[in-house]
This record gives sequence, structure tokens and C-alpha cells, in this order.
Amino acid sequence: MTGKRSILWLAAVLEVAVSMAQSHWKNVDSIYKPLPSSMHVYRWADSLNGAPFIAYYVSAQLKDRHLIFSDQVTDNKRFTPSQFYQLEQFPLLVVNCTYFSFETNQNISMVMKDGKLVAYSVTALKGQGEDSMLYYYPTRGAIGIDRKRRADVAWTFTDTTHRWPYAFEEMPVVAKGEESNPSIYDLKDIEWKWWKMRTAVGGGPVLIHDGRIWITNKEEQLFSGGDIDRRPRTAMGYTKDGQLIILVIQGRSPGIAEGATLEGVAKMLSDLKCYEAVNLDGGGSSCMLINGKETVKPSDKDGERPVPAVFLIRERIKK
Repeated sequence: MTGKRSILWLAAVLEVAVSMAQSHWKNVDSIYKPLPSSMHVYRWADSLNGAPFIAYYVSAQLKDRHLIFSDQVTDNKRFTPSQFYQLEQFPLLVVNCTYFSFETNQNISMVMKDGKLVAYSVTALKGQGEDSMLYYYPTRGAIGIDRKRRADVAWTFTDTTHRWPYAFEEMPVVAKGEESNPSIYDLKDIEWKWWKMRTAVGGGPVLIHDGRIWITNKEEQLFSGGDIDRRPRTAMGYTKDGQLIILVIQGRSPGIAEGATLEGVAKMLSDLKCYEAVNLDGGGSSCMLINGKETVKPSDKDGERPVPAVFLIRERIKK
């Protein structure tokens, strides 16, 4: 096969693959209208690997200045997404995001609002076994949008004395030491930058980095077995052409929807052309409202789980 024919053949294969990936999704804007022309809602309209499957994703143009990408946190309280919808005066989209403590109701993932840190990530985890006298210092995945409406996914580390988080763009840092309240110097890594985002929410692990699937569950010291368990999921990513992608997957619904593994979520986001993506809190927390209407059915028996933070999309009021 000649070089030119090889290129044409490869292009045809890629086009078919993209078409097959997109064929699983059905546009359901009409169910959630009114919506701006730069924002769309899709529902998975097929089974997955022969099993029942339910998922939704929203695509929104980052450069559309009629859209406001924001978030909100509570003061040691938790509200359901529907309560946030009312409190925040009816935004276009409300979706869960951060991990949190059920005991204190506090976020344990970072949140940036209006260019400032308003919630902080856990910075030290007690070691086990031979390392029981040491602490691990995790750097956790987060997604942010800067003032120029550019999205980025990075591994982050927060410090309550600084306005911005530290960001590691190339890889997560794996470090440990004796300090229970570490500083950036305890991570023993100098390849960081200030992450000057306007809006950002944390979770983890990172699923896609620089265009390739790379699930850093172990490096971020997150849930054991979480990479192979089928669960309800929430994830967020962005494409190179400036689309923000927000994905929720229903799970723990026997005979209706089993959920997905981290690898499954990463593959799905890759098929949607995400250049970078991060997993967010899932399980009973997974919930996305569009104009106040639920997409996936939350897995908790009581319905929507109260959470201490949400990611929001609003529509700017036209004057």
C-alpha cells in the first residue's frame, strides 16, 4: 500500500471509529430546553458490552461569553443539587464535583471560585504497615478554567496560606515524610507552577493527559479497587477545540444501569475527543441537573445526596 493510500485508509478508519462512538449518543436538548445554542445534552442510547447502561453528557463552548462557568461551596453544610439549584437562582447546569467528609461535611478536594481557593485538598495521609510513622503527600487531579476561558487538568497541592494551588502539569508527585502538615518543599519536587485558574474543582484521578489515557489512581492514592469497580461516575474534560465535557453515569441500579470502571469512563471521554479529563466524586454523589431536571437517577435510596460543593454553568443575562 502506497503512502498516500495508507493515509487515506487510516483517515477512513478513524472517521468510522468516531462515527461509531458518536452513534451511541442521542441529542436530547428538547427535554431540557431552553438551552443556549452553545450548550447541548446527549444521552447514551445503547447498552454497553451487552449490559444495560445509562449516561449523559453536556458539551458547552468555553469561549461563549454568554456562559458563566462557576461553582459554589457551603460553610460546613451539605445541600442536594436541587437545593443548590434553588439557592443559586436556577443555573443552566448543576453537577456534583468534590470528595468530602461525611463526618465534618467539609470538602477534601480543592475548589477555586473567582480566582481564589475556597476549599482545600487533603495534603497528608497516614502511612500503613512499615510506613505507619510516615505520611503520604498526595497530589490530586483537578480541572480548571482561567480568565481567558482556557481549560486545564493538572495534579494539584494546596496550602491555606496561598491564594492559588500548586500545579504539576507533567505527572503526579509521589512523596512521603514525617510532617503531618506538609509544605511544597516536603514534596521534594521543583517542577510546579501557580495554577491561576478563575474556576476549578478537584477530585481524581486524572483519566486523560495530553491526549492519551493515563489513569493515575495509584499515584494519587485514591480508592483501592476503584479502577475496576463499576460505579456511578461523574467526570469532566475538555477538547482541543474548546468544548467543556461533563459526563455522568448511572450505576447501582440492578437490571437498569451497572455503572462504569475508571477505564470505561476514560475510554468514553477519549471517544468524545477529550484532550484531558479528570474523574470527580461518584457513587451516590453522582447527579447532574439541567434547568433543574435530573439526568441520571442518583443511586442513594433517598435520592439526591447532599454535597458541600457543585460546579455550575449559568447564562449571562443579556442587557
